[in-house]
Amino acid sequence: MSGENSSTTPTATTVFVSYSRGDRKRALPVIQLLEAAGFAVWWDGKLEGGERFANTTAHALDTARAVVVLWSKTSITSHWVHDEATSGRDRRCLVPLSLDGAEPPLGFRQFQVIDISHARIRRGDDACEALLRAVAALHDVDAMPPATAKPAAPIDRRLLLIGGGAVAVAGAGAYAWQQQRGAPQAAVAASVAVLPFANLSNDPQQAYFSEGLAAEVRAQLARNPKLLVAAQASSNRFRTRAEDARTMAGQLGVAWLLDGSVRRAGDKVRISAELIDGRSGFSQWTEQFERPMADVFAVQDDIATAVATALNARLAGAVAGSAARPIGGTSNFAAYDAFLRGRELFAMGADEATDRAALASFDAALKLDPQYGAAHAARSRALAVIGNNYVDSATRTRLYTEAIATANRAVSLAPQLADAHSALGFALFSGRVDMKTARPPFDRANQLGQGDADVLNGFALFCARTGRFEEARTANARAAMLDPLNARSWRLAGEIEYAARNFAGAIPPLEKALGLNPRLAVVNSVIGSARLFLNDLPAAAAAFASERNSLFGLPGLAIVRHRQGQRAAAQAAFDRLVAEHGDAGLYQQAQVLAQWNDLPRALATLQRARASGDAGLVYLRNDPMVDPLRKSPEFSELLTGLGFA
Repeated sequence: MSGENSSTTPTATTVFVSYSRGDRKRALPVIQLLEAAGFAVWWDGKLEGGERFANTTAHALDTARAVVVLWSKTSITSHWVHDEATSGRDRRCLVPLSLDGAEPPLGFRQFQVIDISHARIRRGDDACEALLRAVAALHDVDAMPPATAKPAAPIDRRLLLIGGGAVAVAGAGAYAWQQQRGAPQAAVAASVAVLPFANLSNDPQQAYFSEGLAAEVRAQLARNPKLLVAAQASSNRFRTRAEDARTMAGQLGVAWLLDGSVRRAGDKVRISAELIDGRSGFSQWTEQFERPMADVFAVQDDIATAVATALNARLAGAVAGSAARPIGGTSNFAAYDAFLRGRELFAMGADEATDRAALASFDAALKLDPQYGAAHAARSRALAVIGNNYVDSATRTRLYTEAIATANRAVSLAPQLADAHSALGFALFSGRVDMKTARPPFDRANQLGQGDADVLNGFALFCARTGRFEEARTANARAAMLDPLNARSWRLAGEIEYAARNFAGAIPPLEKALGLNPRLAVVNSVIGSARLFLNDLPAAAAAFASERNSLFGLPGLAIVRHRQGQRAAAQAAFDRLVAEHGDAGLYQQAQVLAQWNDLPRALATLQRARASGDAGLVYLRNDPMVDPLRKSPEFSELLTGLGFA
C-alpha cells in the first residue's frame, strides 16, 4: 500500500502505486517494471526522512495520472488501500491488479482486473504488457516502447501538454496522414464520438429513429466550435458494439464516447444516454429521459448540453437555435420523423427505388413543415442524385433546376446551416456545371461546417476540381480527422493528389480507402489512372479491370489496351462503354477519344456532353486524360463557358 506504507518527488509523479505493507516484496517488481518503462512512480519506499507523511502521500495521489492498486487477500482489508483506490476510481484513473487472484472488494468489481498472480513480472509477459498499456493510455500515450528498447526517461506532463498543443498547431493535415501511415495520435481532450443509439423498441423498423436521433445530437454537438466530433460514417462502424470502449475510442481518435438507446412505445419515448471516458472505459455521466414524443427536441438539447458541459466545452451561445427549432430544424415531430426516415433511405444509396423513397419522405416532411430548412437541403441532394444517375438528359435538366431552387430555399430559411450552402454548391457544381456560381455557397459551407466531415469533403472536392489544391488538402485532412474510418474521405484524398498531378502520392490514400472498404467504387479506376501516367501499364490494366463501376473502368481499359497495341480489345471496351452508358458516359467517351488522339471526335463529344449537362465535365479543368485537347481554341472556350477560366 502507499498510504499505509505507498516514488519520485510528488511534483514528478505520474503513477501512484497502492499496496499493503505485507505485499511489499511482491509490489517491488511491479514498481520496477513501471519505472523501467519510463513512468515516474510514487510509492512509500522513497519517502524522505522527516517528510510530513500524510501531506506527501495525498499530494502524490491527487496529482498522479494513474493509480495502480495491488489487490490481494491482505490489501482488500486495508482502509488505506480502499481510500487510495476510491480516489483512483473517482478520478477515472484506476488500474487494478490482482497479486494472488483475490477479487477486489465491493465497489470496485465493475472494473476489469489484470491478474498477475501467475505472471513473470517482466516485459513481454501478457499481463505485464496489459498493465503498461493501461497506464500508458492514462498518459495519453497509445503504445509503450518495445521490450528490447532502453528504459525511457520519465514522462514529463509538460511535454504531453506541449505535444497536444503541437497537434492543434500543426493542423488536421498532419493528423490525417499520420493516421494513414498508422502512426499513433493522442486524442484531443474535447473530442467525442456519438455511437448509433440502440433501438430497444419491439419493432426493428424503428432503427431509423434511434440512429437518426443520435445523428441529430451529433450534428448539434458538431456546431460547437469547442468540440471535435467524429463523423457519422466512422461512428456507425461500431453499430454492433463488438469492441470495448477503449478500442472504439482509439480507432476513432476521440477521448470520449456518447452511447445511448431509444425505446418508443405509443406516444412516449425513453432515451438513455451515457458519456464514457475512452481512455479508461469508465462512465462519466449517464441520464435517462422519458418524455412525450413531441419533447424529443428538448431531450436532444439536454443531451448535447450535458455532454458539452462534462467536457468543459459549454455551448455558451456558440450554437444558434434552440430545442424548439434548432438551426434548419423543425418543431413538428411528424415532420422530423419523416425527415429521419428519408435520411436513412438516402444513406443506403442502394438503388433508384431507395433514392426516390427518400425523396418522397423529404417531400412528406416539407408538406408538414414547409419551413424545415434541413429537409429542403436533403431534398435538393436527393433530386441531384436522381438526376445524375437515373434519368435522360431532358429530365436531368429539370431535376437539377428544381434541386437548385430547393437548395436556395434551404439557404433562405437557414442561412447558418452549412449543409444548405453545401447542397446549393453541389447542385450548381454537378448539375449546372457552373464553377463561378458554385464557389460562393461552397466557401460559405466551409466557413460554417468545420465540424461536418461531409460538408468539408464537398468543399474539398470542389476545390480539387477548380485547382485550389492546398485548400482541398486542408479541408479533406480535417474531414479525415473527424471521419478516420470513412473510406470515402481517403478516396477523396487520392483524387485530390491525382488532380494535382501527384500520381505517385495519389496511390497510398486510395489503397487506404480500399483497405477500409474493398467494395468502394471509383477507387481502382483512380489507381489505374495514376498507374497509367506513371507508365505502369500492366498495373493500370489490372486496376481498371477491378473497378466496380464500369463507367470508370471501361474507359481506362480502352485507353490502356490502345497504348499496349491491342486495338481490338480497346475498341471492344469503348463499344461496351457506349452500349452500357450511352449519353450518360459522353465525358468518358471524350477521355478515350482524346487519349486515342482522335481529337475532332473528342471535341465534338465534349460539346455534346456540355449540351446534355453531363456532370463528368466537372473533371475538365485538370483532367490529364484530356490533355491532348488543351491547345485547341474550342477547348479553351469550353473551359471559359463552364466558369473554369
